[in-house]
Amino acid sequence: MNLIVTCNRHLEEEASNEILKILYNLGDISPMIEISSFSGIITITTILDPLAVVNEIKKKILDEPWCIRFCRRFIPIQETTKTTIESIASSVQNHINIMNPNDTYRITIEKRGSDLSSKEVIDSIAKNIQNKVSLEKFDWNVIVEILGGTTGTSVLKENDIVSTLKMKRDLTE
Repeated sequence: MNLIVTCNRHLEEEASNEILKILYNLGDISPMIEISSFSGIITITTILDPLAVVNEIKKKILDEPWCIRFCRRFIPIQETTKTTIESIASSVQNHINIMNPNDTYRITIEKRGSDLSSKEVIDSIAKNIQNKVSLEKFDWNVIVEILGGTTGTSVLKENDIVSTLKMKRDLTE
């Protein structure tokens, strides 16, 4: 998985068809799209760069705000790993070199189907990052998406995740 898409509960099929059309139009004719066992969560494996996909989706929303009706959030995933504290910390470690020494960061954990302690996961990640933490004004967001036994991790800028509702709301203001 290198992209997570969220949608409203019970609209996973419609959202899957919507992201399939988007990816097809961007050049991936056979992405792997899986409706997860968690309501409102779809995982995707695409041959395309997930950050480039998110940027194209942003452009699409700016051009035609209501062309995306079912997909709510698009979260690029840089690496997938097992859901253990050690594996997650190691996975994040593979991507933090993108941060400059003066950059700030926060860690965001979305946990579904796991009883791992969020605090323990955060502590295991943070001990390997020398940068300062800033929960409100951060340069980088360390994303940990726990989906049962599989976890996706990314180190992203705030605007690398797209919320269609937020973008549409901002356009109408």
